[in-house]
Amino acid sequence: MNQYRWRTIDIVIASIIAVAFGVIFWAWNTVWNLTEGAFAFFPPAQAVLYGVWLMPAVLAGLIIRKPGASLYTETVAAIISALLGSKWGATVIPQGLVQGLGAELAFAMLLYRQWKLPAALLAGALTGLSAALYDFFVWNGGYALWDYRIPYALITIVSGTAIAGAGSWALTRALVPTGVLDRFAAGRDRALV
Repeated sequence: MNQYRWRTIDIVIASIIAVAFGVIFWAWNTVWNLTEGAFAFFPPAQAVLYGVWLMPAVLAGLIIRKPGASLYTETVAAIISALLGSKWGATVIPQGLVQGLGAELAFAMLLYRQWKLPAALLAGALTGLSAALYDFFVWNGGYALWDYRIPYALITIVSGTAIAGAGSWALTRALVPTGVLDRFAAGRDRALV
């Protein structure tokens, strides 16, 4: 049996993660809008909140551990967010695809064999980088490169690393003792450190 072949349970869990985060994205869009004023002193700093939008890519990769898990989950979460009424409309769908590719690249670079904290941090950083690059080209908005775009990108990468990377790793570790991941290698891996 091919270890990278998707099982029905993989599809179901990836879809559940995607739908749950699609709803979270919809709510997080409101948080983003409500906090704009709080970051008026330095607008790129708002990117500290970005990591929440990147979590399903890293979380699914850590749990499912198969090629395509990050890409699938982040893209479906973005579709759900768009269907629920994202202020950015359907543009969040290709954005989710690009973000999922960032995490997917990290796990592919590690040959889908590394699942400890460094792998999660790398996936979070690369999905943050992919998000920032997408935003550079799609949401240019006439912002200056050094005054806004570079700090925004750096903060997005840090947020992706901390929230999506470390946060997804911590969430996976917290789920292991509950037994809900026992049908996955992540559930049997008691030493995710």
